[in-house]
Amino acid sequence: MLGGFGGKSSSGGRKSLRVAVAGDKGTGKSSLISAVASETFPDNVPRVLPPTTLPADAYPEYIPITIIDTPSSIDNRIKLIEEFRKADVVILTYACDQPATLDRLSSYWLPELRRLQIKAPVIVVGCKLDLRDERSPVRLEDIMAPIMKEYREIETCIECSALTLIQAPDVFYYALKAVLHPTFPLFDQEKQCLKPRLRRAVQRIFNFCDQDLDGALNDAELNDFQVNCFGAPLDPVELMGVKRVVQERQPDGVTDLGLTLPGFLFLFSLFIERGRPETAWAILRKFGYSDSLELNSELLTVPAKHSPDQSIELTNETMDFLRGFFQLYDLDNDGALRPDELDDLFQTAPDSPWLETPYKDAAEKTPGGKLTINGFLSEWALMTLLDPRKTLANLIYIGYGHDPASAFNVTRKRSVDRKKQRTERNVFQCFVFGPKKSGKSALLDSFLERKFSDGYKATVGERYAANVVDQPGGCKKTLILREIPEDRVKKFLANKEALAACDVAVVVYDSSDVYSWRKSREMLMEVARKGEESGYGTPCVLVAAKDDLDAYPMSVQESDRVCMELGIDIPVSVSMKDDERNSLFRKIVSTAENPHMSVPETESGRRSKNIRQVVNSSLLFVSVGTAVGFAGLAAYRAYSARKNA
Repeated sequence: MLGGFGGKSSSGGRKSLRVAVAGDKGTGKSSLISAVASETFPDNVPRVLPPTTLPADAYPEYIPITIIDTPSSIDNRIKLIEEFRKADVVILTYACDQPATLDRLSSYWLPELRRLQIKAPVIVVGCKLDLRDERSPVRLEDIMAPIMKEYREIETCIECSALTLIQAPDVFYYALKAVLHPTFPLFDQEKQCLKPRLRRAVQRIFNFCDQDLDGALNDAELNDFQVNCFGAPLDPVELMGVKRVVQERQPDGVTDLGLTLPGFLFLFSLFIERGRPETAWAILRKFGYSDSLELNSELLTVPAKHSPDQSIELTNETMDFLRGFFQLYDLDNDGALRPDELDDLFQTAPDSPWLETPYKDAAEKTPGGKLTINGFLSEWALMTLLDPRKTLANLIYIGYGHDPASAFNVTRKRSVDRKKQRTERNVFQCFVFGPKKSGKSALLDSFLERKFSDGYKATVGERYAANVVDQPGGCKKTLILREIPEDRVKKFLANKEALAACDVAVVVYDSSDVYSWRKSREMLMEVARKGEESGYGTPCVLVAAKDDLDAYPMSVQESDRVCMELGIDIPVSVSMKDDERNSLFRKIVSTAENPHMSVPETESGRRSKNIRQVVNSSLLFVSVGTAVGFAGLAAYRAYSARKNA
């Protein structure tokens, strides 16, 4: 590292590298490969070389490199595409003495790689440097700058000569660096600044090293950082040299307290500016980052579920940590975070985790668009339910320093909860079924305290809504509603384990529409049958929505009768325009808290249950009779023995 900082670079765990070399016919790619492999210029080179391997000790990273020479003819296009897709890095060649081959890079080769959606980094190599006309000198930077500006996938450019071996070995070293230590994820060449993801990662590293939380790294903290990343401390002279360079270029980078965050960020810019991205990558990988500047998946170990009817929740201690963290960023103490405050909270994460579906708009916000404390905690509960690894990663990003295993709790099986007639869950998941225009989306909007809208907008795909429900006695539970669109119900229930993760199934119908009632009845019966067949019987709540409209008389009578036949409560009538709708959500949570009740039972299910009871009774009778028989036999033998004596 600059002025003394530094050490060995990191290979990121890679064991080998595959390089595809392509370009127009006659540009010298085969000669380049042969010259580097043999360290001499070849007299005769075949049109296409077989795969060539450079040994691991060819470069300091100690990684073997397999080089694939590709055919230039269109006849072998399929083979060429196949090699592009297998490659870790692509080298495109042009001939320094043939300007037309350079033009072909931007007119054919680079657009072709984009069309094929090749994600590998690209190295542009000018071959036959010894044949360039010295009377017309050109600067490589001037030639390549406009091309690199358009094609950001180009990692670097270099010119070489296979004949004289000038810079020929460097070609594959740059290819190796492009994969192990790419600059593209780190630095924006056009804006000449660090990319946002790198800035966020560096800030997290800075916060981690700032043990005294004074906003600067003192000499002891800098040395701890150096030892942690590179295994050796700095002497005082080297340390002073680093600070001097930073202060000259970044005046606010050093204070009396030590190296500030702007100064720390500046050092990373300097690594890249001076062609040392490997130093930046060594630091990033030491702190657990992958090539995408996210935490490596090996660091994100979460408890395993042993049954599909279990779920993962955050522990009470973790929830307390999140409440405290929320208050730290709620600068105006209004119990809600503005968008900029939420961005600051996640400033050390690669991205704000709730900007995309299903988290976007899934939690309660104020009319002004602020995320409430209930909304904040509910988003974490939803993320933990759907993707506990993502939850753990974001906990670590924002500074959760406890044992990751202590962050989560694996719940008891729902089937066990039903047998024990109680549950210890703090988060309940509710599936919301119903036909189109029955009021499902309005139900979810109401749950998030959003104003009722008369306009109808069909839900595209599945949607979630999560919020905290206050129960009598001051108990708080998190309820997650998952809307299942009508056209997906059949496919959804076709999965044997569809209901395993469901605590309550809510079936909604428009009480003023007989068609809506009939479709909902079919869905309710299908949910009941699926629960009986799969063994994941689920408590159900029937909701008669749009209670402000005139109810269809037949549906009122039929719905009560169907509920009685299934053994569940009669429908809950509700209007999303009514302020009393919160009683519905308390009803749902109460149903989830009593998992043995409100489980629908069909006629066939009752018959099967009765048959099982008869069989079990018969087996019990036989077992008792057998036991009595054995007992009598034993008594007789004892009596006979005494008599004989």
